[in-house]
Amino acid sequence: MENNNSSNERPTVMVTNDDGIDAPGLRALVRILISSNLFRVLVCAPASYVTASLKSFLIYINCNTVLILSVDYAVYFAFLLLEQSAVSHSITWRHPVSVKQVDINGAIAYAVFGTPADCTSLGISKELFSFVPDLVISGINMGSNCGYHVLPGIGSSVYSGTVAGAREAFFNGIPAVSVSYDWVGGKSSVDDYTLAAEACLPIFRAILAEIKNKSYPLNGFLNIDLPTDIANHKVYFKLDANICSISIFVHL
Repeated sequence: MENNNSSNERPTVMVTNDDGIDAPGLRALVRILISSNLFRVLVCAPASYVTASLKSFLIYINCNTVLILSVDYAVYFAFLLLEQSAVSHSITWRHPVSVKQVDINGAIAYAVFGTPADCTSLGISKELFSFVPDLVISGINMGSNCGYHVLPGIGSSVYSGTVAGAREAFFNGIPAVSVSYDWVGGKSSVDDYTLAAEACLPIFRAILAEIKNKSYPLNGFLNIDLPTDIANHKVYFKLDANICSISIFVHL
């Protein structure tokens, strides 16, 4: 699948995740991408509790179900919890997928009542956006994703919804990267997501430069894990075009 950008336009990146469109990791990433003024930014991510609430609805949360009572029509709806961690590469098959436009200043954004793979599939389909992104970024995930969370055939399964968001783009011939931050309770803070996004910005720029030069390998997608204490580590990377991987070196 090819994008429709001309060589004079800023490259287009689409952001998705599995923690929901209101998750602090995604919002920090989108803020950094927009503030850099280097990219045209699209967002297509799973709906969260905030985006699911409509003005005419009352919302009740009980165990694993969100019960919505329509004030106007007294109609009841039941929804499963909207957070999509560890859903792997599942897709919505038996019922329609609903979409709602969301206001994110500087980006075109949609919340999808579906899985991360649903979000990527819709986002690159040109049904929501009039153009195909040059790069899909899935994250920033709350928690590490590595080993059997990422690759089929290693460990028991492919667990990560974050990685699935990138993998779906790869299946459709679009360069993609998944990004996770090694969150540790009691030590990490939401400000660390901003640091994580800033650390990844040179990587995104390098990938997009390779894409523009038509030298970027399309035989895989990238997965990036960032350390907990980003502020006190120096992070740099090496892109190996032969195996399509990123090595991240961390120095104390």
